[in-house]
Amino acid sequence: MTMIPRFRQKKWLFPPSHFVSITNLTYGLVYPALVFGAFGFISLFLPYKHRTGFSSAVFPYIRLAMPMITDTASLDAFCKSLSGTPFITVDTEFMRESTYWPVLCLIQVAGPDDARAIDALAPGIDLAPLFDLLDDPSILKVFHAARQDLEIFYHLMGHVPLPVFDTQVAAMVCGFGDSVGYQTLIAKLTKARIDKSSRFTDWSRRPLSDRQISYALSDVTHLRDAYRNLKNKLEANGRENWLQEEMAVLEAPETYDPDPHQTFRRIKSRGAKPRFLAVLRELAAWRELEARRRDQPRNRILRDEALLEIAHHTPKTVQDLERTRGLGKKMAEGPAGARLLEAIKTGVEIPDADCPKPENKLELPRGLGPVIDLLRVLLKMKCDESDVAQKLLASANDIELIAAFGEEADVRAMHGWRRELFGEDALKLCRGDLGFVIKNKRLSLMRPADNGGEAG
Repeated sequence: MTMIPRFRQKKWLFPPSHFVSITNLTYGLVYPALVFGAFGFISLFLPYKHRTGFSSAVFPYIRLAMPMITDTASLDAFCKSLSGTPFITVDTEFMRESTYWPVLCLIQVAGPDDARAIDALAPGIDLAPLFDLLDDPSILKVFHAARQDLEIFYHLMGHVPLPVFDTQVAAMVCGFGDSVGYQTLIAKLTKARIDKSSRFTDWSRRPLSDRQISYALSDVTHLRDAYRNLKNKLEANGRENWLQEEMAVLEAPETYDPDPHQTFRRIKSRGAKPRFLAVLRELAAWRELEARRRDQPRNRILRDEALLEIAHHTPKTVQDLERTRGLGKKMAEGPAGARLLEAIKTGVEIPDADCPKPENKLELPRGLGPVIDLLRVLLKMKCDESDVAQKLLASANDIELIAAFGEEADVRAMHGWRRELFGEDALKLCRGDLGFVIKNKRLSLMRPADNGGEAG
């Protein structure tokens, strides 16, 4: 007779065979929920500025509960969930060390309540749903220091996704200094501290670690609060139009598709003559187009020093060309050498009237130093009073040209809101219709025509 264990004679709610699974359930779900709930309760009593660091240390798994998007179906579902939202925050991680075009590795997108990282290198993924989302004109695309991100999307989509809001530019309009960094801006606006240890990581390597994904997502999650804060400030000080003027540059296609025949202006050359510049222009245009075609950095094609040497000596044969330092016999005798000789010939044959002119710095009248110094003081006063970055209002070149040519100075500081804020008073100062006075250890403006009365 088989002995039946006593426990089978009883009516158990759960048979002993289920004890292990119940234990796993307890330790796998119930226990962590209680622990995280306790930590969450504790965090409620912490100051906000400590709460972010506390949650980052205690809840690394919660933060990554939503996995990285690696397939088109998941991307499509996520993008559809953001349809109708007033804004999204966007950032990218890319590599560009060995290519002309940036290699997109990761895209981070956040709506008002959700954020995901999208693996742009995932096999078979189609980014079309994301491009459709970015193309929605009813959704504002929020970036920080947007230029490189927008260049990537311009190259992939063929146009700039509009409309755009750049928090770095908005911060300058709102008085947070010149070209303020993301970490600094977030600290000032939200008191949050961002772990930047993964900033210089290799984003092309897979798999990405939890730390890398957390870092990447923080670039869009904190950006939501920064955007809301800056938007409120712009509405309060009435400077939305100022920002739109700056956004026009970022939204312009020519910002991301420069004319190859203008790239020679980036190459520093001293005492250049028009004919030399004509040859250099053709050489630089060839290099630019070749770099795009091969998808290689410009200097991998040919270094600036080599272009300058070729433009100076204008070699006419392969034998002459191969003597160029940094070029080599193989390149001179190959297809690239033939195209270089053709570019040289084109530059040499350009009519004198069509040769580019050197961008010589204007000769300023002597004795302007004190006037320039006073205009700098006025600029600082205006920026301090209006809480706007000096770099955004007027450049050093603007100041010099206003001092030298007054109303005839064709500079940004003499147009639009900049003229209203600074340019008009700068002209008055140059004409002697405005001056400075120190009262109670503070510098103020005064109008001599008003018998020393302070300027309004």
